[in-house]
Parts: sequence; C-alpha cells; structure tokens
Amino acid sequence: MENNFPAHKKKSFWQRPEGILGALVLFAIIIGGGYLIVANMAAITAFMGNVLGLTVTILALGVLLYMVIDPKMRNLVSYIYKSMMRKITSIFVTIDPIGILKNYIDDMEKNLGNLDNQISNLMGQIRKIKSLWKKNEEEIKDNLARAKKAKELGDEKHMLLSSRKAARLREVNNKYEVLLKKMDILKRLLKKMYDNSEILLEDTKDQVKVKEEERKAIKTSHSAMKSAMNVLRGNKDKRMMFDEAVEYIADDIANKVGEMERMMELSSSFMESIDLENAQFEDKGLQMLEEFEKQSTLLMLEAPKTKSNEFSLDDLSIPEKTTKAKKGKSSSSYDNLFG
Repeated sequence: MENNFPAHKKKSFWQRPEGILGALVLFAIIIGGGYLIVANMAAITAFMGNVLGLTVTILALGVLLYMVIDPKMRNLVSYIYKSMMRKITSIFVTIDPIGILKNYIDDMEKNLGNLDNQISNLMGQIRKIKSLWKKNEEEIKDNLARAKKAKELGDEKHMLLSSRKAARLREVNNKYEVLLKKMDILKRLLKKMYDNSEILLEDTKDQVKVKEEERKAIKTSHSAMKSAMNVLRGNKDKRMMFDEAVEYIADDIANKVGEMERMMELSSSFMESIDLENAQFEDKGLQMLEEFEKQSTLLMLEAPKTKSNEFSLDDLSIPEKTTKAKKGKSSSSYDNLFG
C-alpha cells in the first residue's frame, strides 16, 4: 500500500533542541572571541613581543590546529561539547528519548479518550437518524393511505397534498440512507483507529519498560570515561547507539500520534457538517478520510472487496421496492459512495 506519510529521517545533532543551543553558544563564542581579540589587540601584541608570550601563543595555536586536523581529537572535543549542550538543554526541555516516549504515551491516552467520545457521539447521531428515518416511514405510509382514501372519495386536492408530502419524505429518507452508509464507514474507521491505537499504546508502554532496563544496564557497564575513550578510538558509543534507537521509536510513535489527531480532526469536520433536519452533509470531509485511510500506517486497511462495508437497512424495515431498486449498484471500492 502506498504510504505518503513522512518517512523516518535520522535527525542530526544540530536539528535537535540541544543542537540549536549548541549552535547559539558556538556562535556566541566565535563573536565574543573575535571581539575580545580585536579589543585587546595591543595587549596581545605586547604579550607576543617576548619569548614566553610567543611560545605560549605558538603552543596554543598548535593545540588548536591539532584538534582541527586529527579526527580522533576532533571527535573527542565534539563529544564533550555535545554532552555539555545536552546536559544544559535537559534542564529546560525533555530531550531524553525515553522521557519523550512517556510524553507520547500521555498524549495517546488523552487521544484515546477523545476518540472514544467521538465514537459515542457518532453512534448517538446514527441512532437519531435511524429514529428520524422510522418516523418518516410511518408518515409516508400514513400519507399514502390518506392519498388512496382521498382518491377513492374523488378528493383530488387532498390526494395531491398527501402524495406530494409522502414523496418529499421519501426523498429525505433516501438522503438519510446515503448519510447512514457514509457514517457507517466513518464508524468503522474510528473503531479501527481506536483498536489499533490501544494496541500501540500498550506496546509502547512495554517498550518503555524494556528500554529503561536496557539503559540501566548500559549506564552500569559504561561510564562517561569509557564513552569518551570509545569516541577517541573511533568506535560508536553504546549509549549513543541506544539513544538513537529509542529516538527512532519515538519518531515513529510521534507519527502515529499525529495520525490519530488528524483522524479526529477530519471526522469532527465531517460530523459538524451534518444537518439532520435537512439530511444535508459535506462530502469533502469523508473524501479526505478515505484518502487518509489509504495513507495511514496506523490503520493499514485494504479497500473493501465485498459489500460488507455498506450500511444494512434491514433492521429499519425498508419497503422491498426500495431495496430492489438499489440492487446491482454495489461496488468493490468506495468510489460509489463519493459520487
């Protein structure tokens, strides 16, 4: 299935909150250092005027040049700098990948509650429409009976009035039937989203527990000094690899949470467009939901192959002539529902 949702992309250090802080600090160091050199140029020149000062300056430049040229030293300095930026950033922002996952768990629990409310509201609307449909059917029968009686009595005026009223009610009920079919699709999508989100929530909670234990084991066996030595040797630090793995999971969960929120937004838009009195609704919202279903990695549903997704009105006792007129119009896709 084609998926148009953004693919997982590994974020570089500079794309993260600690990287933004690191860039600002680095910029401040360069600007501040340049300003201090220019402002104290006379003192620096005087200092370099003697042998000791010149020696110190050459040594300092040599160390700086070595840090730039040597890959191992450059990696070590980079590691120390990044670690400092992470430490400072963590005071103000949650950058711990497991902490971020826990935040997403809170978001999912909140979204599940909202999703449950949406399903309840939708079921209430469906019951209301069924009730209106039944009421209209009774009025249709009543008006047809009156029209028949008026015809027998030769009362053309009342015959026309009753028959026209029955025809108008039949038109409204036909619209209700179309609306119920579309609301049934929405109900199925919302329930599927709810079920899959529940699984995702429990699975994420389990992953967090496992990753917390894994991180404790890594912290116990790898000190900061060992991490620095690994970087110096050119080996990837285990803690860094662990954080990257958890960040990948967090990014995936973030996409899923985004899908949940988008689903609720689209379904709310459709529900708000429904006018029960006139059996009117805006089709655009449901069309967008159909497109969403094709793209969503959380739903992952295939297009229906049978009529099982069509709304059944058997329980509403629709007259046989109405159902017969609709035979032969079923489709294996949603296309006929959005025409």
